[in-house]
Amino acid sequence: MLPGAAIGLTLAVETREAMPVAQLTLEIRIEHAQSLKDRRQVVRSLKDQLKQGFNVSVAELDEAVTWQSATLGVVAISRSRDYLHGLIEEVERAARRMTNELGAELADTFWEYIES
Repeated sequence: MLPGAAIGLTLAVETREAMPVAQLTLEIRIEHAQSLKDRRQVVRSLKDQLKQGFNVSVAELDEAVTWQSATLGVVAISRSRDYLHGLIEEVERAARRMTNELGAELADTFWEYIES
């Protein structure tokens, strides 16, 4: 490695700014699910719609223990905490609407900031 490259790398690490991360947890009830396939259809559809509509990361947080429930985690990162606040509120509203359209219910939501 060139000596100048190592110095540049060190400077980049030392000058990095803290970046807030917003984490939203969605707890979903799927009363109509009669099988794992029914559950997966709702979860996959909701994940895909949120990813595509809001450019956020979405992952299923629980194992498919029961057919009638699921927990999803939604994460976004930005330099602006105000932007994240608005984005997470929009995602939560959209998730409520989408779950209703899919015949499910958004049972609970909670979110937090993580400063890196």
